[in-house]
Order: sequence, then structure tokens, then C-alpha cells
Amino acid sequence: MKFTFFIEGENFSKAGTASSEVKKILKQLNVDPKIIKRTVVSLYEAEVNVVAHAFEGNMNVEIFPDKIVVRIEDKGPGIPDIDKAMEKGFSTATPKVREMGFGAGMGLPNIKKNSDEMNISSKVNVGTKLEIVNYLK
Repeated sequence: MKFTFFIEGENFSKAGTASSEVKKILKQLNVDPKIIKRTVVSLYEAEVNVVAHAFEGNMNVEIFPDKIVVRIEDKGPGIPDIDKAMEKGFSTATPKVREMGFGAGMGLPNIKKNSDEMNISSKVNVGTKLEIVNYLK
């Protein structure tokens, strides 16, 4: 099964829409609730990162019999130092984003913590690619 969701940068009113849809789908497929929770936390964090930092992005979700593979690609400023961005509490969020309660610097660390595999690559002034894998065991 494949699903694609468009994520609009700076549209905080729709942040979480894609991850909520994936949650519904996984529930309908009777996926273990613990796996659903971990997956949805990862996807929500990734979705908010696109909304807060990029112009736009796509979330592509593939559900296989043994795993869920999610690829998020955005167009935006990119991440100049991925190692630094992986540090808890590090954030490049604007003051406006922080005022809305986002930008605490926990997005990427939470994605890593809640996924079985996480791969990230980024090009400055181009965008970021993120792959999240959770196994259905």
C-alpha cells in the first residue's frame, strides 16, 4: 500500500494531518498499537519540521507485510550540520515558530528514538530527505 501526502510550509493549522491519516490507516490494518504510536510520533515530528522549516514537502508512506517505510522530502533551506541538528535542544526555529510552541529542538531526536531505522540527508538551499522505517514485529 502506498500513500502520498503534501505538506505545506508554514501552515501550522494543518500540521499533523498526514500523521493522523497514517494513524487511521494503521489502526484499520490492526497494527500493534505500540508500533502505531512510535510511527505516528516520528511522522508528526517530521511533518512539523517541514511546516516549521521548509517551503513544502511530501510524505510518501509504504506499508509492507513486515514494515512501514516513510520518505519525507522537502524543499527548503536544508540542514547545514546534521550532527548538530540531532542534538537534543538544538533548534534553528524562528521566534515566531517558538511562540507557537514548536521549535524545542526535539524533532530529530524524537524521530530517531521512535523509529527502527532513520536516514537523513540534506543539501543547503535545496532541502532535506528523511527515511523512517518501523518493523511490524
